[in-house]
Amino acid sequence: MKDKSVLPILKWVGGKRQLLPEIRKYIPKDYEIYYEPFVGGGAVLFDLQPSKAVINDVNSELINLYKVVKYNVEELITDLKKHKNQADYFYKIRSWDRDAAYYRNLSDVERASRIIYLNKTCYNGLFRVNQAGQFNSPFGRYKNPNIVNEITLRAVSKYFNEAEIIFKNTDFEEAVKGIEKNAFVYFDPPYDPVSYSANFTGYSKGGFDRNEQIRLKKLCDRLDGMGVKFLLSNAATDFILDLYRDYKIEIIQAKRAINSKGDARGEVDEVLVRNYE
Repeated sequence: MKDKSVLPILKWVGGKRQLLPEIRKYIPKDYEIYYEPFVGGGAVLFDLQPSKAVINDVNSELINLYKVVKYNVEELITDLKKHKNQADYFYKIRSWDRDAAYYRNLSDVERASRIIYLNKTCYNGLFRVNQAGQFNSPFGRYKNPNIVNEITLRAVSKYFNEAEIIFKNTDFEEAVKGIEKNAFVYFDPPYDPVSYSANFTGYSKGGFDRNEQIRLKKLCDRLDGMGVKFLLSNAATDFILDLYRDYKIEIIQAKRAINSKGDARGEVDEVLVRNYE
């Protein structure tokens, strides 16, 4: 029985909550273990609540947060309660990762608490880091941000402890090493940009360019050759449509803020690519 309180902890760019009704249509009925190599905010994971899963993200702060929610949720809730919704306090907490020595001395709980606090109080809930890997979203000036969502945090912790979940913080190819035929993989990589202004890859330092998209497609080909089922989300650009032309492609509509200007928010075409009926 799924727990409806198991929901994303963070607001995440490209999060899939609004697309879940479409995604659910294409989830295979039978699989033994679920893989999500770009877990991000985890909307699909938390909707499916598989009993066995391998989840991965290249963002080490995110994976640290999920581990803390599993193992130290009460300490995390206590630490979150100390935070203040004030600009000067926000910038002080944000600056912690500018001092490498100081940041290394933070506990896992303190780092997880910081990420939730910054996510709930920064502008547009945008998790963004610069090339040095430092959080750089500005203060959001919200009246009553929900910094301490105890119900969701405890529900996710309970799910993480009752299911068999392996947490990884590595490259997407490494994340599926050892995969077997009875698995199902959902890929939600950083999207191919629909325009230059939409080229947002600031979830982690580095980025995800078209060479990475091609490397991901080759991984999909290898999984297909093994008989592993995969479902992949991406933008419906000509590049992606051509890249995955040998697979089943569904075009769906998503409401996206495709850049920082309000008038650029609207419906954009996305694709769901799969290798099964």
